[in-house]
Amino acid sequence: MNVLNTKFKEVLFAVSPIVVIVTLLHLFLIPLEGIIIGRFYVGAILIIIGLTLFLLGIDLGLSRIGRELGIFIAKSNKLVILSLGGLLLGFFVSVAEPDLHILANQVSLVTSGMLSRPMIVLVVSTGVALLVMLGLLRIVYNIKIKRFLILAYLMILVFGALSAPEFLAIAFDASGATTGALTVPFILAIAYGVSGLKKDSKSSEEDSFGLLGIASAGAILSVLVMGVISGVDEVSGELHVATTVTGTVFGPFLADFWKVALESVVALAPIVLIFYITNFFALKLSRRLIRRITSGVVLTLIGLTIFMLGVHAGFMEVGTIVGYKLASFDATLVLTISFLIGIVTVLAEPAVYVLTHQVEDVTSGYVSRSSVVVALGLAIGLAVMLSVLRIMVPWLHLWHFLLPGYLIAMVLTIISPPLFVGVAFDAGGVASGPMTATFILSFAHGVATAIEHASVMADGFGIIAMVAMMPLIALQLLGLLFKIRARKDKINE
Repeated sequence: MNVLNTKFKEVLFAVSPIVVIVTLLHLFLIPLEGIIIGRFYVGAILIIIGLTLFLLGIDLGLSRIGRELGIFIAKSNKLVILSLGGLLLGFFVSVAEPDLHILANQVSLVTSGMLSRPMIVLVVSTGVALLVMLGLLRIVYNIKIKRFLILAYLMILVFGALSAPEFLAIAFDASGATTGALTVPFILAIAYGVSGLKKDSKSSEEDSFGLLGIASAGAILSVLVMGVISGVDEVSGELHVATTVTGTVFGPFLADFWKVALESVVALAPIVLIFYITNFFALKLSRRLIRRITSGVVLTLIGLTIFMLGVHAGFMEVGTIVGYKLASFDATLVLTISFLIGIVTVLAEPAVYVLTHQVEDVTSGYVSRSSVVVALGLAIGLAVMLSVLRIMVPWLHLWHFLLPGYLIAMVLTIISPPLFVGVAFDAGGVASGPMTATFILSFAHGVATAIEHASVMADGFGIIAMVAMMPLIALQLLGLLFKIRARKDKINE
């Protein structure tokens, strides 16, 4: 019960700031129709309940599944099992990630099905699978994470230069969306399981981070490769924003329930089946532990269904309308609100606290949680503000931020401590969690739809990419500061 209360408080803290901001905007700046704001509140309640059960289920079941399967494939000492295991786990955990489905649904909606939801999910998951496999092999063969990430992002740079701007935006958004509330603990658990078997404790500590960042790179590469292979020069799309609606407050929730429930079952089934089959033939875990894991899986399924229902039937619609209406106000006000939304969103992301706890534990408290959280908060606030500025200014493009941003991040990987490199690239995925994939993404689409010169495809997408990039710079700079401080402490001694 204590764990449930903790999760409930975490999620309540995550969703409340967005609800407060929307309520204040509704009361004082942009009045919303009664049915629309009603659906938003119902959606927010469902998200709080659903995400609480979902995260509790992950703690009880899916994190343990990730750890057990990670240890199993590492202990096998067989390259085939490690490679195949990494490939299957990477693919199916990405397929099950709710944030990726939310992004894919938005892409499908804006492009009128030209880039369909199943296509985006499968392409991104394939890229994640390949890079998770290579990431696990990196741990086993002691390949430095700096070299691995520099090579991966050089490939991204090449394919990014060859791709249409729309694919660039979707690709980098996918990198943030694919590392959400499910993928973060699962992939961290796999990395922890594999790296924990290494005899060198320092090497094990460093290798327990970084796999999320590697998985994110796989998501980017896969979409960019799809864009290059397809030969499409431009992807057009538009979004219709309905500021007035008909029907009842509960209508969309009742209409979507069974569809969302079936999608949740299909998303989770493969990873769960792999675990039970592996347990039957190899793991042979105790019945008590299996019962605990099964209860976790059931909670995850129920939570995922309720969460996705809240997102699609009420929450995201208001994000789009708020962005659309707010865009007509003074630019300074819009940018200030965007900055605040960014800060409260990342401070509220449950997955941020999973990572910061782990950082504090691994460094024995030398790197405090508060310093990581403050660095992330400022970074994400700036990311959202710059993204909205990009939508407003016609000559600003996504690559104007991503190219110098990732070049700075790559240079920092050379001079920042290895632990911070892994943590920073993991944080890029962690920061772009459920609230980013839902409210902030739809908010950007609303702003892009309202501004005459902006393109929803080229400008509306890319905000998750910015949110995923800024922590790479902020946390590696933090690592550099700690490195300098440690050197000064040594001299003073």
